[in-house]
Amino acid sequence: MIKLIVADMDGTLLNDDHQLHSDFWEIERTLSEKNILFAVASGRQYYNLESNFERIKDRMIFFAENGTHVVHKGQDLYINEMDIHAARKFIEIGRDLKDVNPVLCCKGSAYVECRDERFLTEIKKYYTRLKYVDDLTQVEDTVLKVTLCDWQGVEENSYAAYKEFENDFKVAVAARIFLDITAKSANKGVAIRKVQEKLNISPDETLVFGDYLNDLEMMQNATHSYAMKNAHPEIIKISRHRTEFGNNENGVLRTILDLGLIDLEVEK
Repeated sequence: MIKLIVADMDGTLLNDDHQLHSDFWEIERTLSEKNILFAVASGRQYYNLESNFERIKDRMIFFAENGTHVVHKGQDLYINEMDIHAARKFIEIGRDLKDVNPVLCCKGSAYVECRDERFLTEIKKYYTRLKYVDDLTQVEDTVLKVTLCDWQGVEENSYAAYKEFENDFKVAVAARIFLDITAKSANKGVAIRKVQEKLNISPDETLVFGDYLNDLEMMQNATHSYAMKNAHPEIIKISRHRTEFGNNENGVLRTILDLGLIDLEVEK
């Protein structure tokens, strides 16, 4: 019996316009009535996730910042912070890369130096609390993650500059233009395991959906792992199942209904 459903946001639960399907609210309510917890696991900031699910935030679990900040009913369940000195080093490297803008992701806020309009338009999709500073290396806050917005494409450009740090840190390609760096022990899978233990939920009782490389460990901590139809080839390879429909076809919700977890009809 499924007790916990965890879905990535961008490229998974949301369509390419970053919109949530209107049927979600009724489906989540019905799941809740059957004591099935719905959670989102994202590279997005907690405050951004909370604002997207304001009306049901008191019953959801938020795995924010790639699992470094987990919140349930307004309480922190788990925080995995990053060494601030290492974060500052990664910021300095990012400054020297062409077409790359660093973001310092902290518990209190996200911080940026660049005020380029294209960059700000993109980054505000994922960070609701955002502060401008003159020097990211002078910020004093609990660091969760360093994100690089790479307009040339992470796998083609910035990833090579950080690959050497993979033995000591988690370096994850989160999307085509986003590279996320966290503490070595930080990822969505570790965070989900912590919550499973806390709530006495087993991997056999967990259903997850993901599409990109920062979802890899998450897929390995659930018996029922579904790569989206539109997922990265590596995620498809390690997942047990693949959705019949992609994120633009309401694939997550349609799969939940096809599995018979609840008895509702959903729009195509």
